[in-house]
Amino acid sequence: MGAASPLCYILEVSGRFRHVLREYRDMNQLAAPDRPLELRNILLALVEDGIITQGDANVLGGSPLSGKQRTKNPLSIICSRKLIDQRTGGKPLDGERLSRWLAERAQLEWFNIDPLEINVAKITEVMSFAFAQRHKILCVKVKSDELVVATAEPYVNNWVEQLTHTARKHITKVIADPDDIERYTVEFYTLAKSISGVGSQTGTSAANNFEQLLEVGGARDPEANDQHIVNIVDWLLQYAFEQRASDIHIEPRRNVGRIRFRIDGVLHQVYELPMNVTTAVTSRLKVLGRMNVAEKRKPQDGRIKTKSPDGNEVELRLSTLPTAFGEKLVMRIFDPDVLLRSFEQLGLIGDDLAAWQDMLSRPNGIVLVTGPTGSGKTTTLYSSLKRIATDEVNVSTIEDPIEMVEDSFNQTQVQHNIGLDFAAGVRTLMRQDPDIIMVGEIRDLETAEMAIQASLTGHLVLSTLHTNDAPAAVARMVDLGVPAYLIKASVLGIMAQRLVRTLCPHCKEPDAVDPNAWQQLVAPWKAPAPAKIYKPVGCLECRNTGYLGRVAIYEIMILSDSLKTMIRDDGDLMALRKQAVKEGMRTLRLAGAQKVGAGLTTIEEVMRVAPAPDRD
Repeated sequence: MGAASPLCYILEVSGRFRHVLREYRDMNQLAAPDRPLELRNILLALVEDGIITQGDANVLGGSPLSGKQRTKNPLSIICSRKLIDQRTGGKPLDGERLSRWLAERAQLEWFNIDPLEINVAKITEVMSFAFAQRHKILCVKVKSDELVVATAEPYVNNWVEQLTHTARKHITKVIADPDDIERYTVEFYTLAKSISGVGSQTGTSAANNFEQLLEVGGARDPEANDQHIVNIVDWLLQYAFEQRASDIHIEPRRNVGRIRFRIDGVLHQVYELPMNVTTAVTSRLKVLGRMNVAEKRKPQDGRIKTKSPDGNEVELRLSTLPTAFGEKLVMRIFDPDVLLRSFEQLGLIGDDLAAWQDMLSRPNGIVLVTGPTGSGKTTTLYSSLKRIATDEVNVSTIEDPIEMVEDSFNQTQVQHNIGLDFAAGVRTLMRQDPDIIMVGEIRDLETAEMAIQASLTGHLVLSTLHTNDAPAAVARMVDLGVPAYLIKASVLGIMAQRLVRTLCPHCKEPDAVDPNAWQQLVAPWKAPAPAKIYKPVGCLECRNTGYLGRVAIYEIMILSDSLKTMIRDDGDLMALRKQAVKEGMRTLRLAGAQKVGAGLTTIEEVMRVAPAPDRD
């Protein structure tokens, strides 16, 4: 035993040495100085690391490359073949996996090029487009004494010295997906060229800016149809579609214009444009939305119908607002696919779904949907109308504005300038032989009275109110001046809703339940904590936020006979809410707790969007 131990030690050390020597030989073969990666060597390394099979390597290595492929990075060629990653048991080798592997092999940091995190103006100044394209590199960060440069050729360094000399900064190389480098190099430099092209032609605009000094001289504002402006607007819309933005904000500030996207309910800074470019971009969008470009003093509304990069039709609703520094423009993006979603996809399940479908099946009465702006009320109503708008019924709407155009029902736009408001619209619709009427919003007593009259004469009326929860809608109707007896006679039920961000299914992880946080969520009601919940982590799919998409939580209050007896002109809202809960109404926070228990969202997210219950 004693004699064997030194021998075993020698064999173990020699085995380690052979392993290190092989690794050193492989890395040198893969990483000859200033030698681009070769497909053959990359395939050999992938086989040795157990990522692809020898058969896949033989097939790909033996296939002739086209002229275009010869200029491609080997990782891009391998990625295009959709080979299976043997380590994951079925997932294809994509650019992220391959570039991560290369970064680990080359002992460099891997970098994900996220356009929302890139300062395009700065990174395009450090090197020319020709230099970036020639060396297939892209600057991704500019620091005071350092440039972070993305490449997919870790062993090619002939550009480092030249860039260090011109930039006078330390160069840090990171590895990124070669297809991302190629794509974003073109996009970023095209955008920067368009902005600089506008800037070289124009001066600084002082129109409608309360604080900006007037520059006297030959400066002129860029035109809305200038090709540079067209390119910037096209990039802006395409980028918003790719990032799943629900709203685009173009906000003028003192010296610059700021662009922000709302993604999953949260605003993200995207870009800053020179003030004159911002004005021209706003004018271009107003032209596309058939709005009055010359009128900058009062708010306007418009709409654009376009197509996303994948060919789907998308509608955008435009709204302008005069501010201290110029016109602010907000575009809301409506995806027509939301009309095709099932109630389950919207978040309506179980008892809530049954109660909602029961209300929609009634021949007459008022069904109200409440919640703040952006809580998904329109999506719920449109999806519901889409399902009940059969050939046997006449469904008509009066909206301000028409948010999504749908040919399954008749839609009318409110036009205050000719006296066509909600009340006048409902009055007219009642002479159009309707079965179901949707009123965009009940804002005043006249509209409320017309909706009630329509419901009492045999029509099902759907509408929205802005209240915090379902019981508060009754108090809101009373505040508008609707007599309690009319509310009792006409309103079938009220549904309040909110949108909560859903956990990313690609990266969420189990988490322990915090008893205090859970009790705070479900208080004052007693609800048992689930055995397991999930927490956000962050990955490329969700842009490292931990959340991907949103789902609605609902609070449905059906007006039973006992609840109707509590509706009075001076009624107690607290008592009404308690009675509704006693009869089975699940509050927004309890509905959110159900989503937490199902692993769809987090306690923090529900508490962020759902109102706290009233306390005694």
